[in-house]
Amino acid sequence: MYVVIVGAGEVGASIAESLAGSHDVAVVDIDDDRVEELVYDVDILGVEGDGADLDTLSEAGVEKADIVIASTDDDETNIVTCGTAMTITDAFTISRVKSAKFLRTWEQSAGAFGVDHMVATNLLTAETIARVVGLPAAQDVETFADGIVQMAEFEIPESSPVANQTVQEADRYESLTFAAVLRDDDVVIPRGETVLEPGDEVVVIGSTESIHTFAHAISPDVDGARNVLVVGGSDVGYHTARLLQDRGLKPRLIERNHERARKLAEDLRGTTVLESDATDREFLEREHVADVDIVIAALDNDEKNLLASLLAKRLGANRAVAVVDSGEYVPLFEAVGVDVAVNPREATAEEITRFTREQQAENVAIIESDRAEVLEIEVDDESVLAGRSIRDAVADLPDRVVIGAITRGGELVIPRGDTVVEPGDHVVVFVESESIDAASAAL
Repeated sequence: MYVVIVGAGEVGASIAESLAGSHDVAVVDIDDDRVEELVYDVDILGVEGDGADLDTLSEAGVEKADIVIASTDDDETNIVTCGTAMTITDAFTISRVKSAKFLRTWEQSAGAFGVDHMVATNLLTAETIARVVGLPAAQDVETFADGIVQMAEFEIPESSPVANQTVQEADRYESLTFAAVLRDDDVVIPRGETVLEPGDEVVVIGSTESIHTFAHAISPDVDGARNVLVVGGSDVGYHTARLLQDRGLKPRLIERNHERARKLAEDLRGTTVLESDATDREFLEREHVADVDIVIAALDNDEKNLLASLLAKRLGANRAVAVVDSGEYVPLFEAVGVDVAVNPREATAEEITRFTREQQAENVAIIESDRAEVLEIEVDDESVLAGRSIRDAVADLPDRVVIGAITRGGELVIPRGDTVVEPGDHVVVFVESESIDAASAAL
């Protein structure tokens, strides 16, 4: 598959790095230094120029492209790029936009703007945060098989009851599979004797009920999030509060600007909007921030998000999620006390990469910036799993592949060695990045 990516910033570079191993990729950007750096790091074609210009797209070979991805930081440029590409190619076009207003217009008419698929960064970020709020002990959460199967990633706290236990000792859940342990830069495929060390990040796959039970076992003090405080009435803050109130929660939202606070209060009927400065300690104490289950910092500034998160936690808030616009700050935020740092650019790159991968899979979750993936695949007659027990089929699967769950006819099937996989089953598997292409072909 030939993919043309317009925009070599954080989003475009991440997509290019993810796809270059298995596809032919060209990247277009007006910044020659960015293009040269990416060409040097990744085996791709680099083109300097305006991606909305027909001649530049032609130089990148857009006529033969299968997918065109417009991923610059400017919404209008991305939309125009897709419309321009449409005039000379039948390629599938994907546009990144920050504002959901373009998404709403596009959803009213299939193919509007010449865009086949649109990813709204701010809404996507809010959806990522809302999933974490639904399982507050988790670092990441994804659902598969129409919600029957869930994948979650947890960090093992030093105080956790399962810290320093073996997987066999910690595995007390019938419908849960330990898929991987992420330890420093290593991906460990767990065995019964694998010890869960404090600081490890463990990836588990199973039923929603078992995932929630395991989350409580890991962090008994984190049991659901009913009291949620959103800091900042940005577009991300608005969408986060809206998603949470639609879920039946009654979040509070702090916004400093008077006019913005009034507008939010009108639009968010299920949210209590407070007009104040979220870094005002006395105000936070009056609002009983010590009772907050989870605080979400969604201001338009990374430094303010860090300050608001740490202040809220210092005053007693249980957990903090912060929006971090600069990807290089994510490890720093989490190192100094923010429980989950959500980078909109990374979330967007993963969503676009996921969509391109879904040409071969029903659903895809990307783990830790492409260190591994969780794939949902419908088994056909050609699959090495079809009509065979998992024990027999394992020899024909690539290394470092873990079968986490199976659904059949809308029901969960617990994968065991003697479980026979049937054509039509949906299989959810964990695959380390180096084995993704081989696993996709085999499954």
